[in-house]
Amino acid sequence: MDRLIYHGPLTIKDIVTALIAEFNRGHLRAQAIGDDKTTVVQITTVSHPASGGRTALSVHLSHVEDGVQVQLGQQEWFGVAASLGQTAIGALLKPITLLTRLDDLAADINYLQLRDHVHATIERVANAAGASFQISERLRRLTCTYCLTANPVGEPHCISCGAPLGPSQPIACSRCGFVTSAEATVCPQCGNKLS
Repeated sequence: MDRLIYHGPLTIKDIVTALIAEFNRGHLRAQAIGDDKTTVVQITTVSHPASGGRTALSVHLSHVEDGVQVQLGQQEWFGVAASLGQTAIGALLKPITLLTRLDDLAADINYLQLRDHVHATIERVANAAGASFQISERLRRLTCTYCLTANPVGEPHCISCGAPLGPSQPIACSRCGFVTSAEATVCPQCGNKLS
């Protein structure tokens, strides 16, 4: 599963609204199940599509501190593979049949790009809301354990009492948005090398 964390003024409802608007049309259906804390958006082909095979994909959305965590499930693609196989066999046996299956071929290729299309939709909504993989403004403050003063991330010492802040500073992975300590060299979620 792909897991991404967007920090900032983004809500689950923003993403759900965009996904349903984008994918609840044509041969695809989208529905949301859940609440404000956790929601699953299911995107599937209609029961008997006019062209192409069947596919399904689920998008799991969870509220996290100052943002939303997005997980894409595994896409079911066996129906699409079967449809592509039928088109290939038909074209090998009788090339003229390829003309009658052009709609199926176009739909199948479109369905194979469903994950990328979902990612692009979510990224567009996050950008419009001002959310990103960077730690949100509120989380960019570090509270001194001695005097409880809020300090900007990156300060080596408390701006009020001078106590060292060093290892307690958080950073966010630039690839997936996972928040970890400054001492980490590799993101524990996606394996990206942290700088």
